[in-house]
Amino acid sequence: MGKLNDLSAAGTAVWLDFVDRKFLADGGLQKLVDQDSLTGVTSNPTIFEKAMGQGDVYAEGFAAFDAANPGAEPMARYESQAILDIQAACDTLRGVYDATDARDGYVSLEVSPYLAMKGPETAEEAARLWDAVDRPNLMIKIPGTADGVRAIRDTIAKGINVNVTLLFGIEAYRNVAQAHAEGLEERVEKGLPVDRIASVASFFISRIDGKIDAKIDAGTGGEEAKALKGKVAIANAKLAYAWWQEFVASPRWQTLEAKGAMPQRLLWASTGTKNPDYPDTLYVDELIGPETVNTMPPKTMDAFRDHGTVAQTLTQDVSGAKAVLADAERLGLNLDGVTAELVEEGVASFAKSFDDLLAAIGKE
Repeated sequence: MGKLNDLSAAGTAVWLDFVDRKFLADGGLQKLVDQDSLTGVTSNPTIFEKAMGQGDVYAEGFAAFDAANPGAEPMARYESQAILDIQAACDTLRGVYDATDARDGYVSLEVSPYLAMKGPETAEEAARLWDAVDRPNLMIKIPGTADGVRAIRDTIAKGINVNVTLLFGIEAYRNVAQAHAEGLEERVEKGLPVDRIASVASFFISRIDGKIDAKIDAGTGGEEAKALKGKVAIANAKLAYAWWQEFVASPRWQTLEAKGAMPQRLLWASTGTKNPDYPDTLYVDELIGPETVNTMPPKTMDAFRDHGTVAQTLTQDVSGAKAVLADAERLGLNLDGVTAELVEEGVASFAKSFDDLLAAIGKE
């Protein structure tokens, strides 16, 4: 047993925010499952851009696809290889999925970032990718934008597992949690099962502190605000979790749970620290609690394995978290504005990665 195993035992599932063909082929993912209690994998356009757009690991796969599909567009070439990687990761984690009775063991594949503001098209894309991958432990990633909320509801209603991504603000998170419940309720009304439909809500952490700290360094809030550096993102996450606790205890959710529904877990994303002045395990150490997930880049996972600290931190000092957010508002740090800006930047960043990826693939 090690620190990552202890983290899992404390209620925070260990997921990896990385996928790469060589890593999969060499048994890297299986090793993490066997040794570190890893139970999930997340991917995004930036991860695939780094994997496919550099080196020649995918050359053989592209050549085989091109031979069968001459003249295929870059998007089709990308999907052919991404789906193979996701299927391989799903197969590696299938044992976890079966052992946990569909409560864990998931691999996430994101819809095209070009559709982030197109709800109906997002739902269609989610269903298409679900059919293409054809694995029960797949999660389709859908951005938690205003336009994405309906797509999340409709996708859950179809019985498709959903990873809601790009969540920064508590209000946006509440909206997608409600959409998840609505999708399940629609299935109940139709007499359809809800007991093996999983969902996570990916709540991004470090990027919030990056923005807030920059505002403080620029003088917003004066000297008093300096005490809030490195604290706002964790406080925001703690209050999101406090709301989740209230929601799953509500009569509405209890009715769904009685039908076998699994709660939508909060997943802490963007948990690698960007500021070298902060401990490199900060956004893991401070966000540990039952029914949560932390998806870590390999560097953060290695750091936590070496010197992470396991304790039930997520429910500690919630009143202090409220005070931090109250002070941030009072001092003009405008968390709501920051989170809205981060959603736009996140969508744009993933679209840029997709642009670069498709451009690189198109040149082959």
